[in-house]
Amino acid sequence: MTAQDRKSPPGAQKDAYTLILEAIDRGVYRPGDRLVESELADRFGVSRTPVREALQRLETQSMLARDGRSMIVASLDHNQLAELYVVRSELEGLAARLAAQHASDEEIRVLRGMVEDDRRLLGDPAALARANRRFHKQIHLASHNRYLVQQLDLVHRSMALLASTSLAAEGRDAAALAEHDAIIRAIGARDGDAAYEALRTHISRAFETRLKIDAGEVRTRPGKEG
Repeated sequence: MTAQDRKSPPGAQKDAYTLILEAIDRGVYRPGDRLVESELADRFGVSRTPVREALQRLETQSMLARDGRSMIVASLDHNQLAELYVVRSELEGLAARLAAQHASDEEIRVLRGMVEDDRRLLGDPAALARANRRFHKQIHLASHNRYLVQQLDLVHRSMALLASTSLAAEGRDAAALAEHDAIIRAIGARDGDAAYEALRTHISRAFETRLKIDAGEVRTRPGKEG
């Protein structure tokens, strides 16, 4: 053990893991980027041991992949992307259904406020993508089902492996906000079936847009995740 390792603060392993995961999520490191242990330690101000352990943990979660002796940020192929959206669609739809049943009036007002606030972000796909994640996370929490929230956290962690956001496609941002509005209207009406369908439709259209982006059929602005 080096002197640097001995002075690692308690919880450094968790901190290193979280810092690296957040950096991937923000697009600091994108699919295919090489992660160097010493550089990560310097960037985040932690010792190499918790960084090494964090990289191993991320590899077991398929967030990272081996490239020879190096570690790189993983990427999703077409089949993996399709599988991810199938799972996301069902779990998010269930979250919306449960939110219609269990969300408090205060939670519904917060969700409505998010949709209104996000209108000022139109034209800024990176900012709107971050707001989009907060909106979806709030629906997850409003489901009041901790096990569902845990599973959705795993799904959204994998979404960080997407190099761009579907919200960057021309016209998608306004359409997505209209879909968010429909979801909240259904939740506010306590209509679980309508909330489920509205959210699944939202995810389906996002997936369709992403496929068009990958096929080069639509123009995009720079952005990350969604």
